[in-house]
Amino acid sequence: AAGQLKMSRVSGVTVIQSVELVPLGKSTPDFTRKPMALNVQEGKKALFKAMVSGAPPPVVTWERTRGEMNDPNMYKTRYDARGREHILEIPSVKHEHADTYKCFATNDYGTASCNITLNVIEGKTHVVPTRKKQLPPKKEGEIDPKLWELLLSARKRDYEKICLDFGVTDFRWLLKRLNQMKKEREDEQAKLENVKQIQIKPNGRAEFSMDMKLWDANSSIHLYKDGKLVPYSDDANSKYCLKKSGTRYTFSIKDPQPEDAGFYQVDVDDTNVLTTDFQDAKAVESEDAVFTCHLSKPLNGITWLKGDMSLDDVDKYEITVSEDKLVHTLTIKDCNEADKGKYYAIAGLTASSASLVKSTVFFICFLIVADRGVQFVSGLSDTTAKLGERAELSCKISSETTKGRWYKNGKLLTNEDGVRIIKEGACHRLIIDCCQNDDTAVYRFEAEGRKSEATLNIQDPPKIDQDALGEFTKPVTVKAGETAEWKLPFSGGVPMNVQWHKDDDELVPAFNVKIETSANESQLRLTKCQRKDSGDVKIKMKNEFGTMEAISKLIVVDKPSPPLGPVDIVESAVTSVEFKWKPPKDNGGCPVTNYIIERQQVGRNKWTSLGEIPGKNLSYKDSDVDPGRKYCYRIKAKNAEGVSDYLKTEDIAAGYPGSPTAPKVQSAFKDCINLTWGSPCDTGGTKIVGYNLEKHKKGTNYWSLVNQGGPITVKDIFEGAAYEFRVSAINLSGAGDPSIPCDTVIARDPMKAPGKITGLKLTSSDYTTLSLAWNKPKALKGTEDEAQGYYVEIRPMESPDWTRCNSMPISLTSYTVLGLKAMTSYWVRVIATNYGGDGEPQAFDNYLIAMPPPVRPKFKDRNMTTFVVVRSGNTVRLNFNFEASPHPDVSWLKDGSPVGKHVTITNSDKGSQMLIPTSERSDTGIYTITLKNLVGLENFNVEVRVTDDPKPPGPVELDQIIPGTVTLSWSSSPDEKRDDRLHYMISKKDSSKGTWRTVADNLYNNKFTVINILPGREYNFRVYAKNDMGLSEPSESPRETKSRNLESPPSFLVPLKRRTAPEGYECCMSCAVRGNPAPRVTWYRDNVSLNTNTNYYITNTCGVCSLLILRTVAKDNGEYKVVIQNKLGISECSMILNPKTITLFTYPA
Repeated sequence: AAGQLKMSRVSGVTVIQSVELVPLGKSTPDFTRKPMALNVQEGKKALFKAMVSGAPPPVVTWERTRGEMNDPNMYKTRYDARGREHILEIPSVKHEHADTYKCFATNDYGTASCNITLNVIEGKTHVVPTRKKQLPPKKEGEIDPKLWELLLSARKRDYEKICLDFGVTDFRWLLKRLNQMKKEREDEQAKLENVKQIQIKPNGRAEFSMDMKLWDANSSIHLYKDGKLVPYSDDANSKYCLKKSGTRYTFSIKDPQPEDAGFYQVDVDDTNVLTTDFQDAKAVESEDAVFTCHLSKPLNGITWLKGDMSLDDVDKYEITVSEDKLVHTLTIKDCNEADKGKYYAIAGLTASSASLVKSTVFFICFLIVADRGVQFVSGLSDTTAKLGERAELSCKISSETTKGRWYKNGKLLTNEDGVRIIKEGACHRLIIDCCQNDDTAVYRFEAEGRKSEATLNIQDPPKIDQDALGEFTKPVTVKAGETAEWKLPFSGGVPMNVQWHKDDDELVPAFNVKIETSANESQLRLTKCQRKDSGDVKIKMKNEFGTMEAISKLIVVDKPSPPLGPVDIVESAVTSVEFKWKPPKDNGGCPVTNYIIERQQVGRNKWTSLGEIPGKNLSYKDSDVDPGRKYCYRIKAKNAEGVSDYLKTEDIAAGYPGSPTAPKVQSAFKDCINLTWGSPCDTGGTKIVGYNLEKHKKGTNYWSLVNQGGPITVKDIFEGAAYEFRVSAINLSGAGDPSIPCDTVIARDPMKAPGKITGLKLTSSDYTTLSLAWNKPKALKGTEDEAQGYYVEIRPMESPDWTRCNSMPISLTSYTVLGLKAMTSYWVRVIATNYGGDGEPQAFDNYLIAMPPPVRPKFKDRNMTTFVVVRSGNTVRLNFNFEASPHPDVSWLKDGSPVGKHVTITNSDKGSQMLIPTSERSDTGIYTITLKNLVGLENFNVEVRVTDDPKPPGPVELDQIIPGTVTLSWSSSPDEKRDDRLHYMISKKDSSKGTWRTVADNLYNNKFTVINILPGREYNFRVYAKNDMGLSEPSESPRETKSRNLESPPSFLVPLKRRTAPEGYECCMSCAVRGNPAPRVTWYRDNVSLNTNTNYYITNTCGVCSLLILRTVAKDNGEYKVVIQNKLGISECSMILNPKTITLFTYPA
């Protein structure tokens, strides 16, 4: 929402969003790096630097808490585009500049702000003397000493940025001087790190160690205990011992005693860096205390101690360092009594201490902080309660003795107002035992001027009485065709939306659906229910406070559906038949109790009931059957609601045997055929007494019995005829079903395999097929019989295996092999076959290649163009159709060299295409296509010229040396050097005719003499450049041009006019303005802008500015003014509007 507070990525920054919704791709402003608090010596320069982000980029402004910042010489703001930093500079800091400064970043969608403190140190400070030689006083033009201090402690990559801040650009001299100063400091201490607290080792010695690098190995190292010098040695048996291992120094104390407890310090000569002792800090409990330490030389970090305990940058303590590394700050967060004591800062080897006193309040910056008094430990929070239930609001303050007051919508509450007010130490509670609608309000708790508010919302969601709900959830069972009804009372806040659902589908009033809903009850009635209506019935009640659902079940009972088939025959014996089935798909809503079995003998119309069997049985055995009879059965399912339709079986034979296996031909001759078969698996319950063998002659429609005895030799046949045979088994009940017929067999004597084919040849071929032809093999009586078919086999050259192309023999003496790979070599052979077997194969003497007959490459197009002109930037496309076998290698050349990578070549079996998608003049040249295969070579040349409309030649100059002639001369067209076919054309127009006529064409020079020039006439000449693409614009002599400034200040074409408008009617005032650039128009009434006032409709169409008042009232009177402004000036006009009151007179009747 507009005005909401947002979280910033940087601590200490406040971001306020000023619009309700920020558009996609835009953002509120924020600080990516906020300015740092500064402690600056009086007379020095102070720089605050900030980096901001946001879309659109925010505008940065600066303010201070006390005083103004209007003096541009005292406060300078700028933006450093290189470092993307907004800078506030105070060139010479004075004591009155000490203040809290504010930085604001603002764009269209919000504002980000932060506070920065500037502390001013007195100009005269105490500096600890060092051994190095003091620098002479700075003269005008010399480098600021502070620059050297920053460079000596900064990283090399930051040198350039620091120098630019101080205005130094001679980097080479500066680096030489910097290296010299570093050598001068080699006798000073460099680094002290990894200091650990004293620990008692298992050997009984107390040790602490540190990493320390000494530039001067002869520097003296001193050990202090509580500020007193302690003697030590390198002997491990001495009381105090110092051992060195590389840069590691270890101090130990032998057999420590209680008097050895204290604060130990290490001191190395010539390392004093503190410039001022930091002052005592005063803080209020639960607030922060700040210690600040100022150094004379930059250090990355110093050591902070409380007593003998080192302080680290953790949640309790915050340690910060300024950008110049001269100001080190320790912040103790959330102070309490345990934080009292002495705090130490160790930089180099000089220590400074201060006491932290727990009382009221001065920070180092002299900001007075008042006592907080009672504070809320936890405030009230918004609470939601249901109607009739208990609600509680509670808070906790910092004092257990302070009493407070409760308010409801600003009215004081007591226990007599139907609430309970309870105080338990620092906790205060307000309890409402039975919430009502009027308890919805804003509740406030006050204690000693502190306030906390929260809203109590009373909700009344849908509710259902438990007894009514229990009755509703019971299943409703009805018979098919009857009516089912549900009724459910409810309560809850209005409006209440009630919906009925059936299996997740919403029910709406219809022919068989009746829904009646009142304020506290809803009823559903389903008429003429069917089995498909069974399922879950759900009622859903919803209001603004919640949703309630209740589910019931509808069961519609009916007679079952028929049992499921097919019926499986379990047994078919001489005296019994047994079969089984599957239960019904739908049991009708209640269990199947029985199955009713009925039987009918095939050939009769009467159905006989065989009785009922229990519903759990899904099979039936009929033992009262006659051998050889066939029966049909009907099965019905029965439940409490009725009997289903029947399931009918196929005809079942009693005692007939099953089918034998299909007969097999053992041998065949012209006068007899020998057969065998297997006995049936099902004997029908009795012994197999014989078989019936039947034959079927091809071309007839009936089966004839061979003999009833079942011989395996069939002699009643005709030579050359084709026959099929089948067999059926016979038992005491009779003959069963016949078997499957055997394969067709021809009555003839066995044959000999045929011989080799003759005359094998290749008739045609292409890339995927080979067409073959051959002659029949000759029949030799007694050794080789006639061929009845042929097989064609192929074998790729690289494969040892032959593959048959036809699975069944072919009778023709020709065949086409399909599906070959182009240009692949194959071995091919043909095998003759008959009933006696396959003959010997006949193959080609050499392999065959899958390709058309060899053809020399040639182009198929008769009229092929040899010259193509294309406009620069258009597509060049050359297509050539050809024929060749085998497929030729296609190559393209441009002026004898391969075409460039930007040229696309597409080849197919019958043609080739060259494509240049976007042509340039450099593509001009002679393109050659070459076709080459095993048979020959063919090529064709095309000249492609890529050009454009020529640019016009230069201005035409006229020179008349000989009377009656005029010599024209002109400058060459810029395209002449790039186009060798460019030439010029001259046209003439005289004053007597007024038409242009061509005088000369195909001129390749820049001069031409026109004859037949008549005195007294006026002639005009034009010179065109001309190429294969067309004509250029005609040449033109130079024309004089004058620049003109079209900009103009704003002015009124038609000003506003005085108007008197009747009250209650609309009033429109308008004016016409002009100006370049178009001026910005602003409307005012009594010097108040109306552009954002929605009571006025303002338009600006093509310089006509209008303001419309839809309904004029008395308060609309006043001076209306239009101000127009652009960069060249400003103009305004005004008028007075006096709404006129209309008086209505009523005449007596």
